[in-house]
Amino acid sequence: WYKGPTLIEALDAIIPPKRPTEKPLRLPLQDVYKISGIGTVPVGRVETGVLKPNMVVTFAPSGLTTEVMSIEMHYESLSEAIPGDNIGFNVKDISVKDIKRGFVASDSKNDPARECNNFTAQVLILYHPNLIHAGYTPVLDCHTAHIACKFSELKAKLDMRTGKEI
Repeated sequence: WYKGPTLIEALDAIIPPKRPTEKPLRLPLQDVYKISGIGTVPVGRVETGVLKPNMVVTFAPSGLTTEVMSIEMHYESLSEAIPGDNIGFNVKDISVKDIKRGFVASDSKNDPARECNNFTAQVLILYHPNLIHAGYTPVLDCHTAHIACKFSELKAKLDMRTGKEI
C-alpha cells in the first residue's frame, strides 16, 4: 500500500543545511560567569562565522574589545567554534559586570557588530487583544536580548489564517 522510502531511507536522504561560516562572527551571549582560576567566561551560541582562540572580539553595544584566551564546549577545549556550537569562552581583562546577557560578540577585524537606531523586521504576533499601530511600543525578544522598541511604521499586516495582506 505504501510505495515511498522507509523512515530510515527518508532520514538518510535529508541534506543538512550549510553552516554560515563565511559570514562575519555573531555570537549572542546567553550568560556571563566568573569562574575561579579561569576568569570571565561568556556563554552563547555561535550564529554565524567562526570563533578561534587568540581572536580579538568586540562586544556590542558596549564596544568593549578583548582577546579570546580559550574556547570550551561540554568541558572540552576547542580549536574553533562554528555556527550551532553552544560554547563558553575565556576572555582577557574584562569583568563580569562589563558584559551581560543580550550582548553580541563579533570579530573586531571583520565587520564588528554595532548598535543601531532603527531596523526593518518581520514581527510575528500570535495574539494581541488591542490594536497594533505605528507608535506602539512592545518589548521584543531577539536572540537572548529583551529590547523595548517603537514601531515607527507598519509596512504590511497579514491575516494569520490566510497569510494574505489586510
